[in-house]
Amino acid sequence: MPYKCVIIDDEELARELIATHLNRFEDFELVASCASAIEAHKILQETSIDLLFLDIEMPVLKGIDFYKSLENKPKVIFTTAYRDYAFDGFELNAIDFLLKPIVFARFLSAIEKFKASVKPLEQDLDLDHIYIQSNKKHIKIDFDKVLFVESLKDYIKIYLENDTLTIKHGLGAFANKLDSRFCRIHRSFIVNLQKVTAYTKNDVEIGDKEIPIGDLYREDVISSLESQ
Repeated sequence: MPYKCVIIDDEELARELIATHLNRFEDFELVASCASAIEAHKILQETSIDLLFLDIEMPVLKGIDFYKSLENKPKVIFTTAYRDYAFDGFELNAIDFLLKPIVFARFLSAIEKFKASVKPLEQDLDLDHIYIQSNKKHIKIDFDKVLFVESLKDYIKIYLENDTLTIKHGLGAFANKLDSRFCRIHRSFIVNLQKVTAYTKNDVEIGDKEIPIGDLYREDVISSLESQ
């Protein structure tokens, strides 16, 4: 299931920019884009939200005051044009603090922090496999046999040690089912870090396969590989 998000910002252009950034992630769903905290309040009462993008400086009701008032607090990424507000945001255990105008590379970093914050909850059972539905079958995928995964529009191709499997599934949604040994290195590729046999700043090698590293993912990928 995609993560459900709400944007709250009194500036229309700021809302549109965040929505554009968010639209690049298929495992996130924008439930509402609101011009005020008051407008968002009813939505949060009626819908379970995973993540707020919340502007700090808004008329009538400021973002921080609104967040403090919530009984059931979703995770939050604060946004503002004023750097001085960062400390207040982090006091509330914010996932991140984004300074406007928000560039995509910085937005991506905040999204990765959010995913890292929820992943431990998803991995409580320490599963070493998952079942993926293909037509009417549920097929068992052992993590230690997966080499890498490639996105093919509405499908993904899973490269296993001795086989391949093509199923209708989104790459981002599939990534959420995997454990920490897997890393998204490109918009179209996820790799099993334990299967990487060599790498450069531009690609990783798994056996005789060379898989490109996307510019937006490079820093996190290299860091993950170096920590193996």
